[in-house]
Amino acid sequence: MENIFKNKKILITGGTGSIGQEILREIIKHEPAVVRILDVDETKQFELQQEYQDHDNVRFLLGDIRDKDRLSRAIEDIDIVFHTAALKHVLACEYNPFEAVKTNAMGTQNIIDVCLDEEVEKVMFTSSDKAVNPTNVMGATKLLAERLTTSANYYKGTRRTIFSSVRFGNVLGSRGSVIPLFKMQIERGGPVTITNKEMTRFIMPLHDAINLLFKATELAQGGEICIFKMDTISITDLAEVMIEELTPKYGYSLDDMKIELIGNKLGEKLYEELMTEDEARRALETEDMFILLPEQEELSCIDKSSYRSASEAEVKAYISYDEKHLSKAELREILYHENLL
Repeated sequence: MENIFKNKKILITGGTGSIGQEILREIIKHEPAVVRILDVDETKQFELQQEYQDHDNVRFLLGDIRDKDRLSRAIEDIDIVFHTAALKHVLACEYNPFEAVKTNAMGTQNIIDVCLDEEVEKVMFTSSDKAVNPTNVMGATKLLAERLTTSANYYKGTRRTIFSSVRFGNVLGSRGSVIPLFKMQIERGGPVTITNKEMTRFIMPLHDAINLLFKATELAQGGEICIFKMDTISITDLAEVMIEELTPKYGYSLDDMKIELIGNKLGEKLYEELMTEDEARRALETEDMFILLPEQEELSCIDKSSYRSASEAEVKAYISYDEKHLSKAELREILYHENLL
């Protein structure tokens, strides 16, 4: 990682979020020239600024990716952009769809335009497994942002900028995710609410998500989507493990802590997908990730041999209900390892 980040000038959009903070925490170990944190949340910026007040190479910039002029100032003289800013909450995007379009799609295009103007070295977009066969606004806007990011490599002309994406699953313990919600419900004495007993999800610890992002940054030639090989869980198992572990800690009886079924929320899927079968036909596979190659024939000049130890991926749809789920014991171990219990 030192070869990638040492003496580099880096910008993180949405830098006060869970992913953005972990990117900063890891990058700062590798002697970057500067890391700029761009975010609209002034309270989170203030809190993070206190944590990094002794680092004179960390800068905090208030701004919105919807504002192209602000981006032009923020990205000036930057080498690498990690684009994590987005509206990520499915329900909020369902009720405010054009706000999701303005941030997730138009904001991403603003990033692309400014990075081309500044001839940034690499731009890494953080997408979601919800972009695969999307049934909600958030997933649809993430899919569009993926396509915008890939296609930028086609029309960039002689500019040096490389644009690539990574697809994340559900990052354990991230802000707004189900684990903090379950924990709060148990602390209050229940009930713990789940939408459907059959619901499954791909999960990834935060540190693993950042490792994938950095590996993708190193490998990126332009247009790829890197997808981490993730574990799958049953949401019911997750709720039961958290109840078993946390209920006594909060002074309640296990007999009194109930699970309540509340039905699917607007836009919510029973399962998630990492890749469609059609995508898998143009995907490579390494020990820990899939590398989805761009569909545009004009971008077929990618040197596949540069992806170390990569082979053709199995052609199938990668769906959370089809994969072997973690046992409750395995899930419990991960939650403790990530300090989430």
